[in-house]
Amino acid sequence: MAVRDIVVWPDSRLREKSREIDEITDEIRTLYRDMTDTMYAQNGLGLAAIQIGVPLQMFLVEARLAGRDEEDGPLAFINPEIVETGDETERSEEGCLSFPEVYVPVDRPVQAKLRAMGIDGKTFEVDGEGLMARCMLHENDHLCGKLLVDYVGPLKRQMIKRRLKRAAAQQGKGGDAGEGDAATGR
Repeated sequence: MAVRDIVVWPDSRLREKSREIDEITDEIRTLYRDMTDTMYAQNGLGLAAIQIGVPLQMFLVEARLAGRDEEDGPLAFINPEIVETGDETERSEEGCLSFPEVYVPVDRPVQAKLRAMGIDGKTFEVDGEGLMARCMLHENDHLCGKLLVDYVGPLKRQMIKRRLKRAAAQQGKGGDAGEGDAATGR
């Protein structure tokens, strides 16, 4: 279908809370295809709809990571809910398409179970471990407006912001679109 532009922090749209999807329509199926094309074009493991500027509760996880054949396409999580997470956590570097070339150490549960609706309209549950659990929880964070920079302190957050603004200026895309510090509102 179409590769869409990725919304890059500090764009304030990334803080927007995503709305539930009532039914699987042609528009939702088109969004799924566009998200698939965009995620694969960027070599991503996952992508939330808000990352292409669409504030709907949907994210994708790359097919092989989700335990599927590549030809099946990515697994869509629509209106996902976290059913449970394990007690054991692991700290690992995470990247994000909305934070190009930025990696942040994040503590996450090693195991997570999510329930969601698929692109076929049927409800399913996935019990993921390791990278799959990390990916599901990372993408689910996007639906609530929680971002990678929320896992770092204010100094590191400012360093990341300056780096991304500098990169955007070099690409001729401008800079700040209104994002402030989540903790202070500045």
